Formats: sequence, structure tokens, C-alpha cells
Amino acid sequence: MSGVGTPAGLLEEQLDAVLAGPLGDDVTICNLRRLTGGASRQTWSFDAMCSDGSVRPLILRRDPPEAPGEGMSVEARAIQAARSAGVPEPEVVAYGDDVAALDAPYIVMERLEGETLARRILRDEAYADVRPRLAEQCGEILARIHSIPPADVPGLEHPDVLTDVRDTIRSFDDASPALELGLRWLEEHRPRPTEDVVVHGDFRNGNLVIGPDGIRGVLDWELVHRGDPMQDLGYLCVRAWRFGADAPVGGFGPYEDLFRGYERVSGRTVDPEAVRWWELFGTVWWGGGCMQQAWRHLSGDERSVELAAIGRRVWEQEYDVLLLLENRPGGA
Repeated sequence: MSGVGTPAGLLEEQLDAVLAGPLGDDVTICNLRRLTGGASRQTWSFDAMCSDGSVRPLILRRDPPEAPGEGMSVEARAIQAARSAGVPEPEVVAYGDDVAALDAPYIVMERLEGETLARRILRDEAYADVRPRLAEQCGEILARIHSIPPADVPGLEHPDVLTDVRDTIRSFDDASPALELGLRWLEEHRPRPTEDVVVHGDFRNGNLVIGPDGIRGVLDWELVHRGDPMQDLGYLCVRAWRFGADAPVGGFGPYEDLFRGYERVSGRTVDPEAVRWWELFGTVWWGGGCMQQAWRHLSGDERSVELAAIGRRVWEQEYDVLLLLENRPGGA
């Protein structure tokens, strides 16, 4: 848990007010509980009892009240656009960036049933039949995400992601020769610019709601932006998101299955070398991300054991960078 946050009783009152518009004035909030997981944002589960007797199972995502909120409207609009494009997504019920409403920017959405814990998805017998199909299904879903017209998600940024990760890593006093080596290789072998599409930015095992029938939802759109579609494919293959399994795509499938699903739905031809460039980029990026998460704790801004523990994973990304560079042209 990150920080003290808002007392549950007060949060119930605030949710009553927020949902009065979309669900009616006589909404009653019950079964409110904070869910584990999610180092950057809070997730709360609750039921909304409406005046007609119906019950809406819902999820609240919001920034921790003590965190510097940057808004969640773009994320909410991206979820809505993805749902319209055929991506399995929950219905967005309410959202806003006004911190006066829930002490922080927020999204309230439909609660989906399914598993998000990657280790269970990769190991439990309940998902044994669906695991061989997940890599191809990920390719199909990413193709639909990349079909979203960027104009349908106003406010999307188009960052120079390599410059951003370089600035992140070099903002810390602790030197990381392995991450710097990865950065240098990325700079020297950058693929040609491709199409400008809506990129999820954090599409991986752990951010997918999965049932025995397959993927039921794509979560955590806070990093959505415009950019190269191959970024999402490469990031899904980062070793950290295999959670100890051998298969390169999320720990559950081969590259070929991912590419086949993507090409069939998108009509694009996947360049495996570009995907592997983005896989290395994602590894370096997450190394910098681990540094940032740890600093949020060490600086005293957000005291959190979870954030501190993530900081210890920097060395894992350094090791993974060296593995990826071992057989690359001009590598280590």
C-alpha cells in the first residue's frame, strides 16, 4: 500500500457523488476494498447498488492522493476508443481529472471477472488449454489497438521515447554500465520510423484479464501515446514479463504466434528485427523505471515497501540487457 490515502468511509461518500450522474441519485456504494498490486496507481473494487435494484460491479483506478496527479482523461478516452475498435475492454462509467472529486484523478469502470496474476496464468491448470492460444490472441488485440485513429484519443503525446529513457537513466547518480551499453546499441541501430499509431505502452502479461476462454480485458493504459506499432510487440516479449517461463511472448507463446495474429488482423508485415530492437528498448526502459519507482520511496514522497522492492530489480534488467546484446550485431 502506498501512503495513508483517503479513509474508506469518505471515499464511499465521494463515489456516491461522482456516480450520481451516470447511475442516478440513489446509488449506494458497498463492498469497497483496496486491491493489491499496482505500484503507480491505486485500484479499488466495489459494488454500486442502483435505485432500480440492479447491482453494478465496478473498479476505481486513481492516483494515490499523495502523488502528483497528471490526469487520467486521456487514459479513459483510450479505453473507450479501444472498446469501439473491438478490443476487449470494460465499460467506462465515469472519469475526471478534478482532484476535488476523489482527491486525485480517477476512472470508474466495469469490473471484469478473470485472472491478472501472471504466475497463475502461466502455471495453473485452469489456464492450460488457453495458454497455447494467448500469444496469437495478443497479436490480434494489438492489431486492433493500432487501428484506433489517433484523433479518437485527443491529448495523446508523441514522445521521443529513446530520449526519454536516456534522460531517466542519466538523471540518477548511480551509474549503470549495462543500461548505458544498451542505450548506446539502441542509438546506433535504431530502426526506420514507421507508421504513427496509438500505442498502449504497457501491454504485457500482468496487465491482461484472462479467463479459461482467453483474454477478457486489457488494463493499465496510463502510458498510452502515439508512436511505432512495433513498440507494443517488442515490449510484450521483454524477459521480465515472462515471469520465469521460457516462452518469449509473455511466457506463454512463441514469436511466430504473436506475429501471425498481428499480421492477419492488421495487414502489416512484422519485421522481427524491429521487434527485437523494441524488446531491448523495453528492457532498458524498465531498468530506468525500476530506478524511478525506488526513488519515489527513497525520496520520501511515497513511502512504500513495494516501490522499494521494485528498485532491487534494476540488476535483473541489467542482466537481461547483456543477454540480449550477446548475439546482436555490434553488441557487447
